[in-house]
Amino acid sequence: MIERFELQTSGKGLYEITDELQRIVARCGLVEGLCTLMIRHTSASLTIQENADPSARRDLEAWMERAVPEHDELYTHTQEGPDDMPSHVRAALTSTTLSIPVVDGRLALGTWQGIFVWEHRTRPHHRSLILHLGP
Repeated sequence: MIERFELQTSGKGLYEITDELQRIVARCGLVEGLCTLMIRHTSASLTIQENADPSARRDLEAWMERAVPEHDELYTHTQEGPDDMPSHVRAALTSTTLSIPVVDGRLALGTWQGIFVWEHRTRPHHRSLILHLGP
C-alpha cells in the first residue's frame, strides 16, 4: 500500500512525524511488515533520533551547522541562496529513505526513538513524503 504524507516546515530544524506515521500504519491495518519512507526532496532528509530530550535535537542541529556551514566560497551551486548547496550536502550526509519494521500494528521503534524530517533550508518549505507499507 502506498500513502502520501505532506509536511509544512518553518525553516531549518528537526520536525517529528512519528505520531502521524503511526496513525497511517494503524489506519492501513498492517500488523506485521515494513514501512518504507522516502522524502521527495534533495534539500531535506529523514532521521531516527532521540525524541525525549530536545537538547539532543539542538546539539545535532548545531553540529550540522558547524560541519556544513553556509557561505563557503568553494560552493558553486548557489542559485537559491547561501543555504542552497549546504542543504544538499546535509541531505547527502543523512538519508532520504528509512525502513522501519511494523510489529503488532506499530512502528517497531525503541523507547526514545522518533522519526524526523530534517529541514535543511532556511525558508519554510512544503515537503512531500511517500510511505510504502507492506508485508
